[in-house]
Amino acid sequence: MAEPTSPPTGYRLLLPSDWVQIPLRKGDAEQAVREIVASAFARVPADVPRDRLTPLRLELERGLLAAVADARKAKALELYLPMRLSGEVNLGASIVVSEALLPSRSGPSGAPAPVSDPAEVAVQLISGGGGTDLDLSSGEVDGALAVRRERVVPADPERGVELASRRVDYLVSVPSDTSRWFAAAFSTIGAGDPKDDLANALVEWFDALMTTFTWSWT
Repeated sequence: MAEPTSPPTGYRLLLPSDWVQIPLRKGDAEQAVREIVASAFARVPADVPRDRLTPLRLELERGLLAAVADARKAKALELYLPMRLSGEVNLGASIVVSEALLPSRSGPSGAPAPVSDPAEVAVQLISGGGGTDLDLSSGEVDGALAVRRERVVPADPERGVELASRRVDYLVSVPSDTSRWFAAAFSTIGAGDPKDDLANALVEWFDALMTTFTWSWT
C-alpha cells in the first residue's frame, strides 16, 4: 500500500459505548451536552418522580459544562467522558484530544527548516506540566512516531483541584506534516488514589484504547 502524500484529515478511536464525545472546536458543545443529558435521562424509568430527577439532571449538565470549559481553556479539540448507565457522569476520568504545533522557524535561505530530531521535539512538547514521572517512552501509533508520558500530578487546592491524578499523554506525529502532533491526554483519580488498583486498570485500558487509533483521510 502506498504511503499517503497528504496529512490525514482526522482520526478514529474504538471507544466503548458508555463513553461520549463532546466536540469543542467544530459543532456546538453546549448542544452536545444537552443531547447527552437528554439521552441519559431518557433511560430513567417513567415512575421515578420528576422532583427527584430535576436536581440530578441539572447537576449532570453543570458537571459536563464545567468539563467543557476546562477543556476549552486547554484549546482542546474533543473531550471524551464516561457515562454510567444510570445517567450519572463519572468525572473521575477523561480523555482530552488536542493538537500541538511546533514553533515556526526558518533556515538560512528563509525556507522552513526541517525538524532536527522528531523524537526529541516530541519529548520537549510533552514535558512540563508538573507531576512526578512514572514512565517516558517512545514507539509508533498507526505507523507514526509517538511518545508516551505517564505521571502523577499532585492536588492543587488553590486551583480547585482537590485530588491528585494519574495522567497518561500520547503525542503522535502527524504523517506528511512534521509541524503537527496529535495529543491524547488521559486523566483519572482512580478511587481517590492515583496509584490504586482502579487507576492502574484504567491506565491499562487507555493504553489498549490507543492501539485502536487510526488516521483518517476522509
